[in-house]
Amino acid sequence: MRRTALVTGAARGIGRAIALDLARDHDVAVSWRTAPPEGLPPSVLAVHADLTAPGAAGALVAATIARFGRLDVLVNNAGLFASSPPEGVDAGAVAAMLGVNLLAPQALLAAALPHLRPGAAVVSLSSVNAVLPPRGGALFGVSKAALELWTRAVAKELGPRGIRVNAVAPGAVAREDAPRPAELVDLFLRDTALGRLARPEDVAAAVRFLAGEDAGCVTGEVLTVSGGYRL
Repeated sequence: MRRTALVTGAARGIGRAIALDLARDHDVAVSWRTAPPEGLPPSVLAVHADLTAPGAAGALVAATIARFGRLDVLVNNAGLFASSPPEGVDAGAVAAMLGVNLLAPQALLAAALPHLRPGAAVVSLSSVNAVLPPRGGALFGVSKAALELWTRAVAKELGPRGIRVNAVAPGAVAREDAPRPAELVDLFLRDTALGRLARPEDVAAAVRFLAGEDAGCVTGEVLTVSGGYRL
């Protein structure tokens, strides 16, 4: 039977690449917050959702079930970055970041659990910044480190139910819709073994692996997709 995947934050970039990849052989629902996704197949269900709003996770899962009747793969891709220099932070921006990066995956999992059968998979998008803290963005790194700990803890909780929980940690990713300055790219490449940035499709391939049967005995792991950044 055709499996169903829910991908959050899939309007562009990595999330859109994940949705396109999974849509080849899954029914797919995606969420978006600021701009609707473009270029996705008509069969993809796109749901507007602010994942920091109360009840948003439950409504998103309910819309997925109403359309497709099942849920097999949950991809927590939606993420926010808020600067956090030592001199001080915008408390509201940091709270929103933690809400999307850490609390939303928990809320989505809680809403999805009644529908997840043995063999289901949860894949969250972390970052190399979980272990390599970025300048001016320490709390972003903290949010991703916490997400990785959450991944391992929930994998332990859900293993007896036959549900696998993993994460993918991208490094710098080349995005046509949000290109980085050339000098910043050069700095990344000097510290990257493969000498290139990852592509959104590289990250999508890692998500597909962790979501599928080929990773049937993989849980509680973080797969880094960075081209060998800072080896």
